[in-house]
Amino acid sequence: EVGLVESGGGSVQPGGSLRLSCVASGFNFADSAMNWVRQAPGKGLEWVASIGISSGVPSYSDSVKGRFTISRDVAAKKVYLQMNDLKPEDTALYYCATDRSGGNRGQGTQVTVSS
Repeated sequence: EVGLVESGGGSVQPGGSLRLSCVASGFNFADSAMNWVRQAPGKGLEWVASIGISSGVPSYSDSVKGRFTISRDVAAKKVYLQMNDLKPEDTALYYCATDRSGGNRGQGTQVTVSS
């Protein structure tokens, strides 16, 4: 059974930074690609970033490119999302997931950006 547990969310002011973490279990992490997706209040799931676990090659949505960095620790089965220059529109529940549509995602971690 796929297990994903996110952590690291919180409340920050615009321009601030947060680092999200996700620990994975129950599947072949090293051969997978992992994603961060988010859901803002009243909106659908939005893909944020992906990384090939073996290759380490990242990809980003236009809305976060240049501000967010996805990375992974293969041995620890963890995926990270470093978020810099946060904006109020980044406020959302952030999930790590095994695909871009948000399938097999964890319980999420809340990020709130407000002055």
